[in-house]
Order: sequence, then C-alpha cells, then structure tokens
Amino acid sequence: MADQGSGGSRLPLALPPASQGCSSGGGGSSAGNSSHPPPPRNLQGLLQMAITAGSQEPEPPPEPMSEERRQWLREAMSAAFRGPREEVEQMKNCLRVLSQPTPSLAGEAELAADQQEREGALELLADLCENMDNATDFCQLSGMHLLVGRYLEAGPAGLRWRAAQLIGTCSQNVAAIQEQVLGLGALRKLLRLLDRDSSDLVRVKALFAISCLVREQEAGLLQFLRLDGFSVLMRAMQQQVQKLKVKSAFLLQNLLVGHPEHKGTLCSMGMVQQLVALIRTEHSPFHEHVLGALCSLVTDFPQGVRECREPELGLEELLRHRVQLLQQHEEYQEELEFCEKLLQTCFSSPTDDSMDR
Repeated sequence: MADQGSGGSRLPLALPPASQGCSSGGGGSSAGNSSHPPPPRNLQGLLQMAITAGSQEPEPPPEPMSEERRQWLREAMSAAFRGPREEVEQMKNCLRVLSQPTPSLAGEAELAADQQEREGALELLADLCENMDNATDFCQLSGMHLLVGRYLEAGPAGLRWRAAQLIGTCSQNVAAIQEQVLGLGALRKLLRLLDRDSSDLVRVKALFAISCLVREQEAGLLQFLRLDGFSVLMRAMQQQVQKLKVKSAFLLQNLLVGHPEHKGTLCSMGMVQQLVALIRTEHSPFHEHVLGALCSLVTDFPQGVRECREPELGLEELLRHRVQLLQQHEEYQEELEFCEKLLQTCFSSPTDDSMDR
C-alpha cells in the first residue's frame, strides 16, 4: 500500500546491488568503476544523474544494465509519480464519505458507526493536508465548502473539532486558502465556537484555526477586528482551560508585536486593566504569556504606560512582589524578565518624567 506522506518517501529503501559482471573482474575494470557515482536512490538523485551525464564528455559505452537494476528503476519512477495521484484519490474518497446524508431513522449503533466513519475521513484528510499541495487540491475539490457549510457547526463535537483542525491545517501559511476560507465566512463561525462551544477541545481547535487565519494575514486580521475578535480572545483567557488560556494569550502577544497599530483599540477596550486582573489570579505558567502580552502593549506606546501607572491598579507593587517570588525559581526566568521590563518601562524615573510632560 502506498505511503500517505510526501511522494519522496515512497521509493525503494535500497538499490539492488550491481551484477557481478559490473563489480568484479580484472584489476583494470575495478579501478575504472571506482570513479562512478553511487546509483540514485530517489527521483531527485535520478534527475541529477541525468543532468550530470548530459554535461560530461562522452565516455565509452557502459556495460548493459542488468534486469534487476532495470526493474528497480521502473519501480522507482512509478512510485515517484504514483504517490500524488493516490493521495488525491484518497481525498476524493474521504469527501464522498463526508458528502453522504446523515442516515435517517437509523438506530443508535448505525449512527455511531456513521459518525466514526466521518471522523476517520476528517482525520485522514488532516494528515494528507499537512502537505501544502494536497491542501490546495482539497480546496479545489470543494472540500473547504463542505467543511465550513456542514461540519464546522455539526451536532457531534468529534466532527466539529476535527473540522476546525482541518481548516487550520489547510490554512496555515497558504494565502490563497486563507482567502477562500475567509470568503466562506469561516472566521465568524470559528469565533462563535471559541466563545460559546460546550466542548473544550472544540474551542482549542477553533482557536488554532483562528490563529492560522489572522497571523500574517491582513485581510483575516481586519475581519477579526470587525467581528470583535479581541473581546472573544480576552474572554478565552479568562476561562479555566489552561491550554485555551495559554494559546489565547500567546496569540494576543503575537498580534500586538506584529500589528502595533491596534494598541489604541485594545487600550480603549480596557485590555490593560483586564490583563492586570489576570496577573492577580493564582500564579501559573499562563502568567508568563499574560505579562508578555502586557509588555508588548506598553512598548513604544505611552498611552499603555499611562494606564499601567494608574494608582488604583497597584501594578508596580504587584510586579515587585512577583519579582521577589520568581527570583527563587529558575523555571520562571522568562516571566521574571517580563516583570523587570514592565518595571523599567512603566515605573523607572525617566519614564515618570516623560509621562509628567
């Protein structure tokens, strides 16, 4: 059975040894063969050998290729070109499964088997679409329309989170796919899942897909802003799911670093006060990312600094106490650095002077 990975891994693991007539004989023959390069082991090597051979001076005719080597070469060429075709067929089969109507009047066992088959199809597609060429083919087969229209808000949570994961897998770092997904209205649905879904796993996978659509994607970020995505992100950081909190804070920090022009919007939403409130909660590794986001918010942004210096926040005292706590724990070095940077940025004498002016 063909490997489901990239085409380059399907070639035979080793080239059959040369026939005795090519490798043994008189001393002159052995010395002559020692200058020959090793036989190619994949398609790239085969092409390189052809290019090299074409650029060299003519040599004496080589000894005839053994049938064993000829067979290996045929298999190598076949495997190299067969892989992508087989993967497209696998995707088509998965889409046929996903396109089927849900069985009506089916019993519980039949419905469970149907859902399991659909989940398996979504998982296989996620594996195949790790390859960007396959992700592009999947979209050309109208797979994304099916995902967004039917599965992103499906009844079973197992289908919802797998659909969100597949959207993120296809979208990451591929602008054309990101644009198609945004055009289908997926971001609104993903934000709704992140904000309201009853399944923690669905919410985590929705956040992954959102991140793939808004990071380094201007159109995605503008749509995110129009849909009040920062408020959704802030609410996700206030949940009890640790993974959701950490990933939300990390995305917020990334967006602040990459798009400082939106710092004013965040300050007007009360983001400084909400981040400080999160830092006051029981200490956890999540605080490192909250402090990192706060650092990004105040860097080169006087309005953010002024808000951090509001006496009612008590941020300076909180940071100094946290520094004393963290100095005793090497594993919190990055969090300690964020605390020290905030103290330097917001509460050092030069900053005080500049704020007074």
